[in-house]
Amino acid sequence: MPLLYTIGKLTVGPTMRLAFRPTVEGLEHVPETGGAIFAGNHLSVADELFLGSVVPRHLAFWAKSEYFKGVGVKGAFSKFVLTGLGAIPVERTGGRAALTAFDAAIPALKSGELVVVYPEGTRSPDGRLYRGRTGAVRLAVGAGVPIIPVGTIGTEKVQPVGVRIPRPGTGKVTIRFGKPLDFTGRPNDSASLRAMTDEVMSEIQKLTGQEYVSRYAPMLRVQPDQPRPDPA
Repeated sequence: MPLLYTIGKLTVGPTMRLAFRPTVEGLEHVPETGGAIFAGNHLSVADELFLGSVVPRHLAFWAKSEYFKGVGVKGAFSKFVLTGLGAIPVERTGGRAALTAFDAAIPALKSGELVVVYPEGTRSPDGRLYRGRTGAVRLAVGAGVPIIPVGTIGTEKVQPVGVRIPRPGTGKVTIRFGKPLDFTGRPNDSASLRAMTDEVMSEIQKLTGQEYVSRYAPMLRVQPDQPRPDPA
């Protein structure tokens, strides 16, 4: 486990659990060893904090590559923190550049790491669950690891868009882990990837009870000084 992540587990993790007392269900579905992908809904930037605070193992999150390329003191600090946490940079321009995240994630998964992916590609703009992108399933098939559906409820209330830190006393947070989905041996053509992704999103919807929207989520419009949407 990266040193900075370990420090966070000893400081931020207990603080989040004490301040918000999140309800956790299905933690027995989280493997004690071996690689796996967490695929969850995405309501708030606080999702990562809560997920990291309740899962005992290290979680590698995907993060926008811009966070690794900033200039000045702020840019250097951002790169230091994300690198120290073991985050995986994601290019959002598409094409070959976007595949670098897969190049980094597959060896990590095969070596026994846990990787977190938000298939919607951005935070939900209205609390509904939107159509998933196929990246999580592509990773699962490529690395030969299971996908664990994750349903998070209530984080959009404790840290809405534009709010920089979670606010205690503003809502109840629940995190639910579903049974692992094993796609080993399944074909990786586009139709099969789409079908498997829809299966993952269906399992997430069962955990959250959100209304499902069969189209991709629109990118959130935020002010320049507000947090930017997170990558899938």
